[in-house]
Amino acid sequence: MTNKLKITFLFGIFMILFSTNMMKAQLKPGELVDGIAAVIGDEIVLESDVSEQMNYAKQQGASNTDKCEFLENLINNKLLVYEAKKDTLIENRSAAIKEQANGKYAQLLSQFPDEKSMLAAYKFRTGYEMKNAIEKIDTDTYYGQAKYQRITEKADVTPNEVTDFFNLYKAQLPEIKDEVSLAQIVMNPKLTEAHKQEIIARLKKIKQDIAGGESFESQARIYSEDPGSASNGGLMKNISKGQMVKPFEAAALNLQEGEISDPVESEFGYHIIQLVKKSGKNYDARHILLMATPTDAEIKTAKVKLDSIRTLIVDGKMTFKDASFRFSDDKRTKFNAGIIPGADGSNKIERESIPGSISYELAGLNKGDITTAFDDEDERKRKVVKIVKLEDVIPAHKITLETDFDRIKQMALNKKKNEMIEKFVNSKLPTTFISINGRYDSCNFKGAWKKPKAKK
Repeated sequence: MTNKLKITFLFGIFMILFSTNMMKAQLKPGELVDGIAAVIGDEIVLESDVSEQMNYAKQQGASNTDKCEFLENLINNKLLVYEAKKDTLIENRSAAIKEQANGKYAQLLSQFPDEKSMLAAYKFRTGYEMKNAIEKIDTDTYYGQAKYQRITEKADVTPNEVTDFFNLYKAQLPEIKDEVSLAQIVMNPKLTEAHKQEIIARLKKIKQDIAGGESFESQARIYSEDPGSASNGGLMKNISKGQMVKPFEAAALNLQEGEISDPVESEFGYHIIQLVKKSGKNYDARHILLMATPTDAEIKTAKVKLDSIRTLIVDGKMTFKDASFRFSDDKRTKFNAGIIPGADGSNKIERESIPGSISYELAGLNKGDITTAFDDEDERKRKVVKIVKLEDVIPAHKITLETDFDRIKQMALNKKKNEMIEKFVNSKLPTTFISINGRYDSCNFKGAWKKPKAKK
């Protein structure tokens, strides 16, 4: 099945890491350094953007190397970005995106001994250049996705449309690989009171040193365990009310400018916070975070508790669903019977994509079995313990309506959304300035991007 219109959103920071500067280093005499491939309204697609898309796709195993198709994908997305920026119902998040880019930059920087080595690794000449590249990608991603959602928000498909879609495309639909359905109960190991007081005492000592003449900024660089702000002296700018977790925000907004809080506990650990500036609904703050990393003994205690819960489930005294709701610390799954969502939003996960830590524990288990408690990491790299239930095992099979209705429904819905986007784009073509570099004159675009040249 070929979608007439593919909306290609940028793939995140790491698509820029081998960007224009790397290309320059590989150029031969007489080759093009970079240039404008297309202009859509006041949005620009560079030659390097097209090359990056192609390189990324090749790294993901794609066989298509049609430069014209990659350019058209980018033009499609740029038109959505251009229209989104004019849409008064889409929030202008320029300031927040800029700050987010600074945070991502700081987080990357925390993984290197210094800025110079990071810029060398990612082939950028200056920090300013790298921050701008990150901001550009985040801006295009936000506006492209926001406009896509606005256009397709009322899209839906009926059961008959799902059946018609399947009958039309069933010969081209992929075979389903081995899959499983998993549910989990996750527990954050609790720190002992003595461990908590040790962390709080460290923060009080840091605060005392700042009162004695040390700068908050230097102490944050030395001690803070927040990878997103430590290298920036703990500074977070232009924070919107409601953006931070409640304990942090309550403490920050109860301070006077320049004042430093006592230690504050949040789901991330323990902080001391300095209010830098407050302006309307936004504020700037510095913080020093010491993460609540459990000891081996605290992890062992959590495992014992979770194994006792597992025993209650196995003995029939409690359902996995009830246990997940009552005891799980994972907000994503605890209200959904612990079910771990798959990449497509369903409750099915390809067996080969299961993280190694979980796959190892599932070895030898059958449908309905539950692992014993084991330690793992959550998406924030924090230590957790969990038990996982093998809810279902789905062998590889040819896709059918009987076994995969929800999956086919999503495919049919995606097709309808793409058609809605195509219709929207076509409606904007007559009134949107579009210029494509002559190097692409031989391209046979699916859309009517090439406008007839005016007669002299």
